[in-house]
Amino acid sequence: MKKSVESTVMWTPERASAEAAQITQFAHALGLEGQPYERLHRYSIMHMEEFWSVFWDFSRICGEKRGPSVRFDDGAWMTGTKFFPDAKLNFAENMLKGEPDEIAVIEADENGIGREVTLADLRRRVARAQRGLQSLGVVPGDRVAGMLPNNLDALVALLATTSLGGVWSTCAPEFGEAGVVDRFGQISPRVLIVASDYLYNGRRHEIAAKAGKIAAKLQELEHIVVIGDAEVPQAPCQVHRLADLCQEEVGEPSFVRLPFDHPLYIVYTSGTTGLPKCIVHSSGGTLLNLRKEHMLHCDVQPGDRILYYTNTAWMMYHWMVAARASGAALVLYDGAPIPKKQDGTLLPGVLWEIAASAGVTHFGTSPKYLTLVQQQGYRPGQQHDLGKLRMIMSAGAPLTVENFDWVYSEVKADLCLASISGGTEILGCFVMGNPTQPVRAGEIQGPALGMAVNVLDERNAPVLGRKGDLVCTEPFPSMPLEFWGEDGWQRYLATYFSDRSEVWTHGDLAQFTDSGGIIISGRTDSTLKPGGVRIGTGEIYRVVESIAGVKDSLVIGYPVEDDMEIWLFIVSDSGNIEPKLEADLRERLRKDASPRHVPKRIISVPEIPYTLSGKKVEKAVLQTVMGIEVKNRGSLINPNCLEAFRLTSPDQQRAEGVAG
Repeated sequence: MKKSVESTVMWTPERASAEAAQITQFAHALGLEGQPYERLHRYSIMHMEEFWSVFWDFSRICGEKRGPSVRFDDGAWMTGTKFFPDAKLNFAENMLKGEPDEIAVIEADENGIGREVTLADLRRRVARAQRGLQSLGVVPGDRVAGMLPNNLDALVALLATTSLGGVWSTCAPEFGEAGVVDRFGQISPRVLIVASDYLYNGRRHEIAAKAGKIAAKLQELEHIVVIGDAEVPQAPCQVHRLADLCQEEVGEPSFVRLPFDHPLYIVYTSGTTGLPKCIVHSSGGTLLNLRKEHMLHCDVQPGDRILYYTNTAWMMYHWMVAARASGAALVLYDGAPIPKKQDGTLLPGVLWEIAASAGVTHFGTSPKYLTLVQQQGYRPGQQHDLGKLRMIMSAGAPLTVENFDWVYSEVKADLCLASISGGTEILGCFVMGNPTQPVRAGEIQGPALGMAVNVLDERNAPVLGRKGDLVCTEPFPSMPLEFWGEDGWQRYLATYFSDRSEVWTHGDLAQFTDSGGIIISGRTDSTLKPGGVRIGTGEIYRVVESIAGVKDSLVIGYPVEDDMEIWLFIVSDSGNIEPKLEADLRERLRKDASPRHVPKRIISVPEIPYTLSGKKVEKAVLQTVMGIEVKNRGSLINPNCLEAFRLTSPDQQRAEGVAG
């Protein structure tokens, strides 16, 4: 049988680099040297007590390691099991360890690299901010919320809060007033920290001006802290300047060591179909799992430098900053990924220039960004010296085969391109990269260590080579503590365990390949089922967005009687669906996917809606097409573009007199 294009090997690590990788050294610590990855993965599931205990020591976690590493609950195998139930630690303490003179943070924006900050300087800044928060009465368990761009001040606020045992939660500064209130209004923060402004497309955009209106709707808010000189009009509580709170010189921060399961973060789902879910993550689970992902799966080492394009609300921000605990310098970028000049000219080289100048070893991005840079005809490998770059991580959506081809031909041939997938729900990855294994086009390299990932079909039977529900069958440290708010535990159980008792059902449509890799086809709640056959939306995007003339696309399943039709929305270069483009779309989908992937309708739209974290929203489009109100438009970057989808339903067209 002819091998599929997805199985093409794009990169194989050199033997010396694989042997030097930290995952190889960790396998040696477990007595598994020379064994294939599959054996190490099975060990991490079958002997999770030894696995996590040895990894705590291997990664030199700062804390008090007491008692068992895992306490199982036979009556609630996943939801009742506890990790390190007697241990104590502090997340910020682990983030701030290292040599005083090492570079800890590099600030950058659309104009390039700004300042470099040593670990000693970062610790001093955190110590002063910590003292300021203490003066406001912050104690363990208090929620501290931030509306901040991705810069040094945001990191300092996060570390100062968590050093005291406070619970940190953020919204990106570009969120509208309703989007912020929908999130912070549920968690009742005691302190709100806001920046004066943020940079995007060459302009400074005010933040503090809307803080007063937001604060007025946060019932238990006691303090607003402003970074910068901006005023907060109509503030309902006391307003402080961060500079004033940080005037006292303090040499070193102190750290409150708390139980492993003490809350660290509250993060939010996108909330496109209702209020965002407020997910509570633990200090120990977050730290331990992200140390595993960085050290073992990304080979992040002391002295490395990581740049991940993200805002402070997306889970990848929390993922990225945790690399500081592995000794990496964080390159914090405030700005647009591809800035636009006043004359409309796009600047696709900004992030690559920063990566080259900072000596970035790990570059984090998304398929959308890679596709946009490719469409601009930009060739980063020819324009910049990326000699130190060892890994590109991509999240948010599946990488296409074309993404793999472009990276290895136009960025760098010798690096590990790691497609990673997990979610806000676990603040980490179920499946991800591996610096000691080959990279194959269109595939994620494999399941993450400690994650008992499987794919189940409609019979709840595990399947290989066929699509099914991505599940996890064994407990892991970064499972949420609960959802914040009334009935939070029950809502958490209903979301992830109602389909299968004590089995985490993640909501992704996935399949294992014969190489051991994984292909994610999309979300199960947006899965297409024409004629009863399950099709992931990602299967269509992979083909459609590789066709010349297509800028962007979105697909939905429109219900008709006892079946559904596939409707494909296209943003084209010309602004219309020309007959040749429509013929190309249908032919390529028929040839490269299957006849079942060919849409019933192909419709031109000016723009595709995205969440604030950069994900397409098929569900919101389907609701709009069907005349159902989209409840939380504030969770979208561009909610007004939904209007273009309103007259695409045949019933609505008839009602408006558009169709007979």
